[in-house]
Amino acid sequence: MIFSGIGDEESELIPIMADGDEGELTNFQAPDILPILPLRNTVLFPGVVIPITVGRQKSLKLIQEVFRTDKLLGTVTQIEGAVEDPEQKDLYTVGTVAQILKILEMPDGSTSVIIQGKRRFEVVEYLEEFPYFKAKVNLLDEITTDADNDEFQAIVGSLKDLSVKIAQYSSNVPPEASFAVKNIENSTFLINFICSNTDLKVEEKQSLLELADLRERGIQAISYLVKEVQMLELKRDIQSKVKLDLDQQQREYLLNQQIKTIQNELGGNPIEQEIADLKEAAKEKKWSAEMAEFFDKEVNKLSRLNPAAGEYSVQYTYCQTLLELPWNEYTEDNFDLKHAEQVLDEVHYGLDKVKERILEHLAVLKLKKDMKAPILCLYGPPGVGKTSLGKSIAKALGRKYARMSLGGLHDESEIRGHRKTYIGAMPGRILQNIKKAKSSNPVFILDELDKVSSDFHGDPASALLEVLDPEQNSEFHDNYIDLDYDLSKVMFIATANTLGTIAAPLRDRLELIDVSGYILEEKIEIAKRHLIPKQKENHGLKASQLKFSRDVIELIVDRYTRESGVRELDKKIAKVIRRVARKVAFEEPYNVNLTAEDIREYLGAPEYSRESYQGNEFPGVVTGLAWTAHGGEILFVESSQSKGKGGLTLTGNLGEVMKESAMLALEYLKSHSEDLGIDYEVFESHNWHIHVPEGAIPKDGPSAGITMVTSLASIITKRKVRKNIAMTGEMTLRGKVLPVGGIKEKILAAKRAGIKEVIMSVENRKDVEEIKDIYLKGLKFKFVASIGEVLDYVLLKK
Repeated sequence: MIFSGIGDEESELIPIMADGDEGELTNFQAPDILPILPLRNTVLFPGVVIPITVGRQKSLKLIQEVFRTDKLLGTVTQIEGAVEDPEQKDLYTVGTVAQILKILEMPDGSTSVIIQGKRRFEVVEYLEEFPYFKAKVNLLDEITTDADNDEFQAIVGSLKDLSVKIAQYSSNVPPEASFAVKNIENSTFLINFICSNTDLKVEEKQSLLELADLRERGIQAISYLVKEVQMLELKRDIQSKVKLDLDQQQREYLLNQQIKTIQNELGGNPIEQEIADLKEAAKEKKWSAEMAEFFDKEVNKLSRLNPAAGEYSVQYTYCQTLLELPWNEYTEDNFDLKHAEQVLDEVHYGLDKVKERILEHLAVLKLKKDMKAPILCLYGPPGVGKTSLGKSIAKALGRKYARMSLGGLHDESEIRGHRKTYIGAMPGRILQNIKKAKSSNPVFILDELDKVSSDFHGDPASALLEVLDPEQNSEFHDNYIDLDYDLSKVMFIATANTLGTIAAPLRDRLELIDVSGYILEEKIEIAKRHLIPKQKENHGLKASQLKFSRDVIELIVDRYTRESGVRELDKKIAKVIRRVARKVAFEEPYNVNLTAEDIREYLGAPEYSRESYQGNEFPGVVTGLAWTAHGGEILFVESSQSKGKGGLTLTGNLGEVMKESAMLALEYLKSHSEDLGIDYEVFESHNWHIHVPEGAIPKDGPSAGITMVTSLASIITKRKVRKNIAMTGEMTLRGKVLPVGGIKEKILAAKRAGIKEVIMSVENRKDVEEIKDIYLKGLKFKFVASIGEVLDYVLLKK
């Protein structure tokens, strides 16, 4: 506030002004030695009249003695107002000569004194401290400006305007203060009056008092008043905005009340109807008593919210989600095992292991009636039917079907959901799919489990541990629902191309089923039974308009595809049928019964040649078998020998394990040179180069160990390798042949390439015995325990 004063003791005071002639201030004389009255929290300016409350005994004694004599004293402001008994160092050096006008005894017993400032002075030195301060002073002159000066008049006018504006804005300033300022004619009195009563810190007022130039004092006062005006204007703007907001809320409230009245007249409030519908739907749910009580609380919370508020829609969506989830709602399983077997055989050709496992599960479920669902994981190369198998299982069981793709999933909240307090929160995709399936026991496919990744959003693979653990998923906790949901009746089936990228704890919870690739005969059957009829229907052709013979299908499979699954085969068949569909649409002639020439016309030249996978006409060329995520492949290892000093060079984009296998092979041949009839000088006078073709493709793994040693032995001994033979196996430095994995895929690759005989470790015999005879037809197996057996059998005498 601008117009207030605080005296010796803190108290609110009424401003008093004595207008007069400037000569009274400039010509006023006072003694050189004055009693000094310390002022607390206020500064007295010349010409200004203020009342002060006197409480200290020293000050009372001073006032009483001065009032009996000439009534003049010096006022000096304390530097720190909190000091109760100030010393010389606690007082400013510049003060104001004051004259006591009146002493008042107040009703509460205190004493108030009305004093008027006369002239500024500077303390030269203090002479006495007791009973009160006495000091030698030097009177200071005011540097005044001609009253007719335009700049000075502008300063005075600005001070008046700012003071009036503050009086209007501030509720603490009485209305008569504005009137008093307007009616002060003396410029010196006006400047001092405003400086005295401005709401400034004591040190700022003191700095104004110490300015000798009245013009400078006025300019400095303007700078303080401008800040005060700006602050008051800002406060007024904020208050008006708040008032406008309140007015807007009141207006909206009145309008909502009117809308409510109109709605009641028209037949009811839609918001109330929504809440009533939620409560009615809850009666049909099969949830527990605790869940019903929880839902009632949430709906009651919804009814207390303002429909116009954002929280209402969040709460309504939450209640609706709780209703839509199939709590304790299950479909009845079909236990007709003959029917289940028939459905699986109709939709999928082959996959006997998987079908056998599904039928086992159904059999146990039929006998026990209640069983925690196993977590099956089908792993194998792409295109073998892992995902589509889920639909077949759901159809065989009579269950609902749900599928969730995990490919590229990197946010844990995709599994567990977000807290419902977040904007746009929703349940995790597990419960979203359960809600969509409208059943708590669907067949749930978790596709591409090996493609899950993790980053700063969390680790989804760890979140899946709870989902895929039969001991934990009966109390699955979703962050959005914030309740436990029973997933133990869900039949989860995961699919993956490889197990290597699946976290060990997650893999431990899965029942792994290997879904291998198809052999030529199976692919032909799959094309006849499923792919060709599907593509004819997709392209609008009747069955009689185009016919594929077995030879034509075999040609497409053998010469135009090279895969474990049937996805590429499906694309080739679709391409053939598209070409025929065009001829039908253009009414052009074509062969209904496709021939090899037609296939060449529609698909172009054969992309793969079986002959390139056969034959080793030169020493040093050996055929190996490899496993990839797309199935088995055959692998050539070529060696050459040249004059040198025993160096070994490896090319073909080989990994560290394959490089080690090559070095191991050379060391083995050196240490067994006598057994193989090799002159040891060869190792000191020649260099060897091992190359694995298709250098753009990275290759690694231990499976090529015996292939490497056979290739080097062949080139060093100049003995060729038997034709139509392939091998796989790891070797040790002692010459022992170790078993390797992926046997079925490698055997299929060998059959595709026209290989007649396969060499592998004797310990792999058990893997071969588990494979059905149809996969082994046309292949001969040689099981070996040592490298010596391999070389004796494989290397020809010439």
